[in-house]
Amino acid sequence: MKIEACESAEHPGWLRLRQALWPEGSREQHVAEMRSLVASPARYRQLIAYSRSREAIGFAEGSLRTDYVNGTESSPVAFVEGLYVVPQARRQGVATALVAAIADWARSSGCRELASDAVLENSISHVVHLALGFEETERVVFFRRRLE
Repeated sequence: MKIEACESAEHPGWLRLRQALWPEGSREQHVAEMRSLVASPARYRQLIAYSRSREAIGFAEGSLRTDYVNGTESSPVAFVEGLYVVPQARRQGVATALVAAIADWARSSGCRELASDAVLENSISHVVHLALGFEETERVVFFRRRLE
């Protein structure tokens, strides 16, 4: 396996992996966001894991957040915005390698903490986060009220 930083929105496999993780977004929305991410390399880091045969098998996107991040004690905080591994490559260390690479980037960017989140009902993601060395810090339910 080889991990590469995405330095353009056309990086091989990135769009396909993003669409697998976030299928509700249109191709155009993904490409626009990808272009925005690569335009700010000091704030965002995108990584793709490739198999020996050069197939894109996983990706991670990280950001530096300076606003308050639930459960953290410092600022800036590196945040795993997205993490996905194709089903046939799971349980082979791909997510571990991607998160380690994001952590290296975070340390080199002056961060002391790496954070992430998962929706309450995504219990598989909770298990994966714990296996990757994260600790649960809190559970939150968001509310809204329409103002008309």
